[in-house]
Amino acid sequence: MSDANNISEINGKKVFFLYPTASVQNQIITELAQHEYEVYVIKNHVQIIRVLEKYPDSILFVNIDEKMHKKEWEKWFSDKLSAMTEVKIGIFTSDTSDELHDRFTKYKVPCGFTPLKVDMSGYINKIIDTLNSLNVKGRRKYLRASTKDESTAKLNMPFGGGIISGVINDVSVVGISCVFENDPNLAKNELVKNIQVRLQSMLLKVEAVVFGSRVVENEKIYVMLFTQRIDSEVKAKIRKYIQHNLQSKIDTELK
Repeated sequence: MSDANNISEINGKKVFFLYPTASVQNQIITELAQHEYEVYVIKNHVQIIRVLEKYPDSILFVNIDEKMHKKEWEKWFSDKLSAMTEVKIGIFTSDTSDELHDRFTKYKVPCGFTPLKVDMSGYINKIIDTLNSLNVKGRRKYLRASTKDESTAKLNMPFGGGIISGVINDVSVVGISCVFENDPNLAKNELVKNIQVRLQSMLLKVEAVVFGSRVVENEKIYVMLFTQRIDSEVKAKIRKYIQHNLQSKIDTELK
């Protein structure tokens, strides 16, 4: 097994949507993010090749109704994707004719043909089943976003009769790692209530248990796990933030 396969087995695979419609983006991509899939939107069929070369075991859903005629898409599949044998492809199109299906199945589309409609919500379970069959999540249960270099990821919490602030290093729906301006010397398993977590413009209220701490380059990093009382709406907002965070990183790679 290659190193790339080993990594994806642990961390999961990326799922790219090339030229998704608004209904696909709002109903399918948003829902996949809430199910902890690492999903991205790409709106450039030239740039996506660079991305797939870097992440060769990815999943790619292509809307072949956009940008090019069907024959041009066929040539693009033949010239650009046919050699990328690890990439698993799915197609979105409003043309559900057998003739079109036959023309594109020679390029192998294990993620199938999905008809484009205004209401795409009925297809989400089918797509999730397909992604699960391809072990897209690997052994990873939760997506995590690195926020160490972002000025908008911070937290405040009550401490010693006042408020102590910190910077969030990374975040997932199950917890955060962070560095405080002044070390509060929190103990392992200590419960911390009324934490305010700021992620860009979102201000979330959570409580967490201290999982542990470690010192890295003279900084004490705390790992804090959210309690079971975390609100489902807060979880949804964290997942939305993580999707935006990861998308921004891919967009930066494409520049």
